[in-house]
Amino acid sequence: MMHSVFFWISKLAWLLIAPGNLLLLLLLLTWFLLHRGGSLRPAKRLLTAIVAGCLLVAVLPLGEWLLYPLETSFKANAPLPARVDGIVVLSGAENPALSALWKQAELGDGAERDLAFMALARRYPEARLIFTGGSGSLLDQQHKAADVAETLFSEAGMDTARILFERESRNTYENALFSMKIATPKPGENWLLITTAWHMPRSMGIFRRVGWPMLPYPVDHRTAPGHLLHCDLDFIGHLNDLQTALKEWLGLAAYRLTGKTSAFLPGPESLAETTNP
Repeated sequence: MMHSVFFWISKLAWLLIAPGNLLLLLLLLTWFLLHRGGSLRPAKRLLTAIVAGCLLVAVLPLGEWLLYPLETSFKANAPLPARVDGIVVLSGAENPALSALWKQAELGDGAERDLAFMALARRYPEARLIFTGGSGSLLDQQHKAADVAETLFSEAGMDTARILFERESRNTYENALFSMKIATPKPGENWLLITTAWHMPRSMGIFRRVGWPMLPYPVDHRTAPGHLLHCDLDFIGHLNDLQTALKEWLGLAAYRLTGKTSAFLPGPESLAETTNP
């Protein structure tokens, strides 16, 4: 019950504070003030603030600056152990609703998660495989990411009988909780966790909290090290990065406040990254 309350509150709260939605709300407030007698001065001030904020977002890569510390929390392409007992990949690239409509696997951002999963499955043919992801939609719990992934992996030539598909999770905490129940990992095993680089800190913290040590395998990077100090005119692109970054930082804070992660910004210093030969 508490998991469902957290899921609903987090989704509804983000609808109100997402930068794009917040911009629309502020514009509506400005319009209201302009058409309300005696409110011309506050309307002008609010409009000035909106324009200034939009210019900053359009010119500066604010989202990249916020994503970079998340993407560098765990090293990319770190050496992997000779023995891997299991591999878990988090959903996120799949579009279940579009896949159901078009009768084929439809993917978006984060497809590198599934590509890395297929590559590592070939590299470690004895490893147990888990894909975890149901639906993160408030209204559509019928179409599942795991169903899209099963179609994708099958068409790519994988033996899907080797993969455990977890279909009921709605967020990252449930990914970890439900996957652990079906995997029943044993102490001393080496398990890999695949997810988007900026999502890895929160994911690692959650898996540590539920008592399942993981080796991180971050993919799907958005930032370019050494090229963060640049200016260009790309309002939509920058706004998209900013929304992603703010959502993840707020997610880290919310999960920490509710005890769902081991730290506000988990890093690799934990013994969770100690490998077994």
